[in-house]
Amino acid sequence: MPSIAAARSSPMPTVNGDVSSPHKRRLRSNSASFDDPVCNTPAKSCSPLKSKSPRRSVNDSPNRSRSNVSFRLFVVETGVSLLKLKNSPRKKLLDSILDKPIWNPTDSEQLSVVKEALHVSTAPAMIVCREDEQKRIVEFCKQCVEQEKAGSLYICGCPGTGKSLSMENVKRCLAGWAKETGGQLPDILNINCTSFSNTSEIFNKVKIYMILIRIHSYVSNIMLKVSFILQIIERSKPNKKVNGRSTALKQLQQMYSQKQQSADTKMMLVIADELDYLITKDRVVLHDLFMLTTLPFSKVILIGIANAIDLADRFLPKLQSLNCKPAVVSFRAYSMDQIITILKQRLMALPYTVFQPQALELCARKVAAASGDMRKALGICRGAIEMLETELRESTCTSTLTSMVRVDHMAIALSRAYKSPIVDTIQSLPQHQQIVLCSVVKLFRKGKKDTTIGELNKFYIDICKSTLIPPVGIMELSCMCRVLGDQGILKLGQSRDDKLRRVTLQVDEADISFALQGIRFFRNCLQ
Repeated sequence: MPSIAAARSSPMPTVNGDVSSPHKRRLRSNSASFDDPVCNTPAKSCSPLKSKSPRRSVNDSPNRSRSNVSFRLFVVETGVSLLKLKNSPRKKLLDSILDKPIWNPTDSEQLSVVKEALHVSTAPAMIVCREDEQKRIVEFCKQCVEQEKAGSLYICGCPGTGKSLSMENVKRCLAGWAKETGGQLPDILNINCTSFSNTSEIFNKVKIYMILIRIHSYVSNIMLKVSFILQIIERSKPNKKVNGRSTALKQLQQMYSQKQQSADTKMMLVIADELDYLITKDRVVLHDLFMLTTLPFSKVILIGIANAIDLADRFLPKLQSLNCKPAVVSFRAYSMDQIITILKQRLMALPYTVFQPQALELCARKVAAASGDMRKALGICRGAIEMLETELRESTCTSTLTSMVRVDHMAIALSRAYKSPIVDTIQSLPQHQQIVLCSVVKLFRKGKKDTTIGELNKFYIDICKSTLIPPVGIMELSCMCRVLGDQGILKLGQSRDDKLRRVTLQVDEADISFALQGIRFFRNCLQ
């Protein structure tokens, strides 16, 4: 058989120019020395007496830190393959870690610096992974200022996706743009809507800010400025209403409806954070706020920030009918690679290595699968450092490798952040009840807060059909919803017809996602 003979007579494979037998199999323990470029050097034609130790790296020198060598050996032993990572954020993270000495967690100064770098309130030097969204916001503001035209923009996204943080960078970009072009920077008013006891107070705050700007521009005497400001504060305390509308709103509407009164004012950028706190039953305040940008001589640039994705569609239908619906910029949840990039950017300024790369990857993977909340990821990293502190206090071992935050520290911090009795309950449920919860999460992601059993049944059947799982009937589904209600996961309303009973989710969607993400079927459904 010529084909078999040809196959057997094929030349032997070579490794670095040397002939190796095809019958000899490479041991698993030796695989790291072939696959890992960190600890492997190209073979050279030299005598056996001058052979180089495999424990030495290409970049090793007598002055090189021993801790780096130990960590490189740790990378080989744990099976990290840099060839597989290529140019991903994970490889860049590993490269940056290999070039730094390992930190000393017993040093109180180092410990405080690391915790401060990972604190939510610490603004990073550069905001990454949100360049496109920031560019759209800046271009919108530039266009309004250049054309001296009012406008409104709505920024939405899940909590912890960088909405408020990006606005700080947008303000810096606008200031730089005005300085370079010689243009006029708009007056900027930041408002957190959670600080109002009455939603209509927002108009009073806008009016006071405009008057203060005028006083600052036209009055040079400091004492006179102070007296004017005290008078304004005193007059603004009673919030009178005329025909159900605040007097401050009436004054703003009057000013922006007359050319002479608005001619002396600059463009004003109003950034209203937590905008959904202004939602009332009649939605009048929210509607009137956006309508300020539609007045004939208005100079207000309104940027509203909230978590609800469809706030403009649900609560401002009149704006759409008047063709003044705000532009929308959506901030999507962070992916695993984006979370790794942000963590790397925060840790880059530190002159030492704090985390094992696998630990940071575990944190990023779990947070991205659950919610994509960057604030949650930073809190978990700080929690992992506390786990290391506790371990060092209780142990006498001072090995170099134990000084780093390991995967087991991160796993404990993750379990404390997400693990709860609800998560344990969800994981112990039967498969069909887990499918019901998966259907509820997918249904409520469209902006709904409740649904009916009949509508839930449609989503449940679709998921079962997509996985070839036989669905149960509507009566069995209703019974499962009652069981989930008894466990405090769902809340059922009253109705004579089971199909019309209202279903409300009583637990956080992130708990359901975290509990079911370990099963590939549910992980694919929840993506």
